Amino acid sequence: MKTRPVKSRLGAFAIAATLSVSALALSGTAQAGATFDGVKQKGYVQCGVNLGLYGFSSPDDKGKWTGLDVDMCRAVAAAMFGDAEKVKYTPLSAQQRLPALQSGEIDILARNTTRTLTRDTANGLNFTPTNYYDGQGFMVSSKLGLKSAKQLNGATVCVLPGTTTEQNVSDYFRANKMTFKPVVIEKNEELNKAFFAGRCDALTSDASQLAAIRAAEVPNPNDYVILPELISKEPLSPAVRQGDEEWMNLVTWAFYAMVQAEEKGITSQTVDAALTSPDPDVKRLLGVTAGNGKALGVEENWAFNIIKQVGNYAQSYERNVGAGSKLKMPRGQNALYTEGGLMYAPPMK
Repeated sequence: MKTRPVKSRLGAFAIAATLSVSALALSGTAQAGATFDGVKQKGYVQCGVNLGLYGFSSPDDKGKWTGLDVDMCRAVAAAMFGDAEKVKYTPLSAQQRLPALQSGEIDILARNTTRTLTRDTANGLNFTPTNYYDGQGFMVSSKLGLKSAKQLNGATVCVLPGTTTEQNVSDYFRANKMTFKPVVIEKNEELNKAFFAGRCDALTSDASQLAAIRAAEVPNPNDYVILPELISKEPLSPAVRQGDEEWMNLVTWAFYAMVQAEEKGITSQTVDAALTSPDPDVKRLLGVTAGNGKALGVEENWAFNIIKQVGNYAQSYERNVGAGSKLKMPRGQNALYTEGGLMYAPPMK
């Protein structure tokens, strides 16, 4: 029996594989997923946010939402529609947030939510890039004179259920051979009131959230101190449902566009002038060189609209949680990689 030469068989396999990959690529760009199409059809992004956390997502007295997470929602709307205001906000508690996304009540969850393996797999979610790197800490009354979380042995600790916070605090005390009594209350507002009323010795949460509570909810922030230890890694990341890669791609690259703009020194004030930049990366970012918009299923000026209407990552950070806010949080881990931080945008080409 004659056999086909190896070279011939390999060549045929390569051709077939190339055709198969091409077919997959065409099918992937020809039809968007249900969320992408649904958002486009209804004309706005339904965004799940915190019930009210200063610096991340909170409404003012006129009902206008602002914050670092809110800017994430606005960036996606700017990319999709060319209008950062085409967003509707759904305030959610910690217990409500994941079911709301799973059920389709919201299109994106941008609510200081920690990315974990279980949430990324068993819960049917996909996390987009981390927009704030955080860690869990403890806040106590200055009157206690505590300098370290290691001094909390036997303390009562206010903690929110249904969060990674609850497990982290148990792990921390167990690992350090200490005991504590949890005071578990489901709503943030009531939990905070219990702490300030003296029902517990310490309040535990993400350090950014503790700073927001201290800045916004007490007459004299100096009456309370956030202890220096961070007992966990808390990569706070927006999330979408699994099964719609096109929508995940848009949310992902909307954030990366803000980071890339900061890397290139482009702000909402300078983005118009940047349209004439000779830098090939800037040309691709702003849509002067076409291609990225088509790949994402939106207009070529999608990133220009984000930067013009929302700003780059540094602008969003500084006005919401940094020097321009009551929180005055240093960039730290949230600085660009060139400044010793973790923020980094992959090549946009």
